[in-house]
Amino acid sequence: MYTILVVIQVLVAIALIALVLLQHGKGADAGAAFGSGASGTVFGARGSANFLSTATAWLAAAFFGISLALAYFVNARSESRSLVDQVTTPAAAPAIAAPAIPAEVTPAPAVLPVEEQKPKLPE
Repeated sequence: MYTILVVIQVLVAIALIALVLLQHGKGADAGAAFGSGASGTVFGARGSANFLSTATAWLAAAFFGISLALAYFVNARSESRSLVDQVTTPAAAPAIAAPAIPAEVTPAPAVLPVEEQKPKLPE
């Protein structure tokens, strides 16, 4: 059933793309007024607008409906609800003690003395 829905989804998507590309834009009406030959089409001067827009609306509704059905089937197929449930947690690693710092090592000062902060200019 899932494969059949995917094939139908692809066919509906291709048909929807074709119908959208066949429709005239809003600026095409100005060119038709000056004799661009729109009245000689298969559907007539204004007949294609209603048919193409209705067919596009029906195909868009079918596309969304099939998308929802596919989402339902994918969700029903999975055994767990999320990816977090599927991830296995690694075994706890043993704690490693940090090496001890020898007493004779002193940390560096956080701020340099004022004399050392000034850049040295070549003489």
